[in-house]
Amino acid sequence: MSAEAKPLPIIEVLNIKKRYGLIQALKGISFSVGKGEIVGFLGPNGAGKSTTLKILSGLIPADSGEAKVCGVDLAEEEGEVRNHIGFLPENNPLPEDLRVIEYLKFRAMLKGLKGSRKRDRIRIALDICDLERKVSERKIGNLSKGYRQRVGIADALLSEPRLVILDEPTIGLDPRQSAITRKMMERLRGEVSFILSSHILSEVEACCDRMIIISHGQIVAEGTLHELQNEFINKTIFEVVALSNRIDIHKKVREIDETCELLQDEPVEVSGKKRFIFSTEKGEVVAENILRHLLKDSNLRVFEFQITKPDLETIFLRATKKNWEQNDLLGKRSRRFYKENTI
Repeated sequence: MSAEAKPLPIIEVLNIKKRYGLIQALKGISFSVGKGEIVGFLGPNGAGKSTTLKILSGLIPADSGEAKVCGVDLAEEEGEVRNHIGFLPENNPLPEDLRVIEYLKFRAMLKGLKGSRKRDRIRIALDICDLERKVSERKIGNLSKGYRQRVGIADALLSEPRLVILDEPTIGLDPRQSAITRKMMERLRGEVSFILSSHILSEVEACCDRMIIISHGQIVAEGTLHELQNEFINKTIFEVVALSNRIDIHKKVREIDETCELLQDEPVEVSGKKRFIFSTEKGEVVAENILRHLLKDSNLRVFEFQITKPDLETIFLRATKKNWEQNDLLGKRSRRFYKENTI
């Protein structure tokens, strides 16, 4: 028997490029997104995130390369893709004089929804976005930013899209409002694919299956959090809470690993306990051996031990740092060349 064919990706991007005048916004990026995946799309300001999302949404064309979204070739039918996706732009203008329910009915009509399907999709979108009846009857102009964002997401979900693209959906929202957006994505996980562009890295870390990090129009990292941790962090960080001074505990640690660095020490409480943070290049096994060695010393009283995993912010900074340094160097060379040849 032949192996079962894998479902086609929802997004397939191959070497797409985009230029605005002298600025090369995208320098040939390639990636794919599978059915039901939630993918974080990250990068510094000006990295090319919004340009990529607009291309995928059929709002602007790429200069070159290939891109398919929900099976639609964007080079041939970029308008068709809007029938299969939902898109919430970073700055989503909404008519303030319309009630929420009026706006969603109008948007449903524009998307070709009619009769019972139109009513059902509006009801489902309101439910998923936690827009209870009394909110749906209010004018959009009287809503808080959090509720307005939910109205925008409800609009994106109306036509039962296979892919939803969210560009900074929780910027400026409080933790409770952000949690409602995460809850919405969790509810649709596996059924709908999401691309989430956000500067709130803890949020991306909490809800995304995989991350793509872009810098200066190039993808500099891609993978699950675990894969990125293994790729970009070559040191193991561990913490020890103990009754000791930095000289004695560091000396004891170096009996097991002479290259181990003490990164930080700070008091924990008035009883004299201190938190010591160490870094080793030799992995978790060596860190655990250090703990066993410390526990054998009766002069050291160890209360806590923890191996800490680097968070997404640390990985993001590591992944983009080299790219920024390279582009800064190229920029300086270009400016110097320009001066030398124009003076």
